[in-house]
Amino acid sequence: MNKQMIIAGLKARPVRTTVSVMAVALEVILILVIIGLATGISNETGKRTEGVGADIILQPPNSSLVLALSNSTMPIQIGDKLRELEGVKAVAPILIMVNNSSGLEILYGIDPDTFNAVSNGFIWHKGGLFNGPDEVVVDDIYAAAKKVTVGDKVQLVGHTFTISGIVEHGKGARLFVSFKAAEEMLNNQGKVSLFFIKMNKPDQVQGAIEQLNKMFATYKVTDLKLYASLMLSDNMPAIDAFMSAVVFVALCIGVLVIFLSMYTTITERTREIGILRSLGASKGFIVRLIFQESAAVCVVGAIVGIGASFLIGRVVQMAYPTLVVMITPAWITKASLFAVLSGLIGSFYPAMKAAGQDPVEALAYE
Repeated sequence: MNKQMIIAGLKARPVRTTVSVMAVALEVILILVIIGLATGISNETGKRTEGVGADIILQPPNSSLVLALSNSTMPIQIGDKLRELEGVKAVAPILIMVNNSSGLEILYGIDPDTFNAVSNGFIWHKGGLFNGPDEVVVDDIYAAAKKVTVGDKVQLVGHTFTISGIVEHGKGARLFVSFKAAEEMLNNQGKVSLFFIKMNKPDQVQGAIEQLNKMFATYKVTDLKLYASLMLSDNMPAIDAFMSAVVFVALCIGVLVIFLSMYTTITERTREIGILRSLGASKGFIVRLIFQESAAVCVVGAIVGIGASFLIGRVVQMAYPTLVVMITPAWITKASLFAVLSGLIGSFYPAMKAAGQDPVEALAYE
């Protein structure tokens, strides 16, 4: 009985029903796509940093795990002290630059010999290593996204570079220039952004971390095997706050749309509600009917939103290969629950208003 009445009520107002479903779908899309993008970029950056092959990363005081947000530096001479530690196989100094002209692209200024010693070298697709300060090595994903190849010119950090080689992705950054070139561009001689440290044996990592914490008490020492997990929102207050804000805005959209939809529905169906009450329908029955109709709209909207989110994620990655939209089962569940919750909140007042109508007055309503 209730099911037939709900379906009939939704069919009787197809435009309003469609708009309500699309609004709930938008709420779900907003949550899944934006949070999926933030999560995907953080996770992918973490994996690429781990992919360098080092065991430990040493950063200056007050540095951020998000390397693009860290502009602190430390003396390059620290590298000599690091190499003297027991069990250290290789130390690679890195000077980080950020290109803001077309997104947020990280460039590594590297010394090829030390970087190869830590990372076991690049896997080359085309070309070779840079031979001068105006040459850059890019990874295959960047090359595909920008539609560039060896010999092409690219603008990075206000400087024109020639692509000397294309390598397999996964070695920290997507762009690599010589350490000397990075020094000159930043006018920052004798400074580094971080050190990648490679140990001889995996069981020496924890001891080295403890020793580094004693030697450089104010510096940030991170086990690279934990780097990707540390990039997740639970460990990044700024990203967690951003996600909370997105969810709040999406929830507000859902609540307002359902409220307006159900309120106008109740106003238009005042006479119908009066007939139901005169036939013996209780206030609880009317409230349940309104809640069920709202829940039906939210469930359909959530399904449409989830499907659309995956489609949008696929399109985004096809258009921008360097971006990753990571839609997880956990966030699908959360987005669906938020959609239903917004429906229940938005329909609460309309349901109470409908249940509180006097049957005689409702029947006389024109």
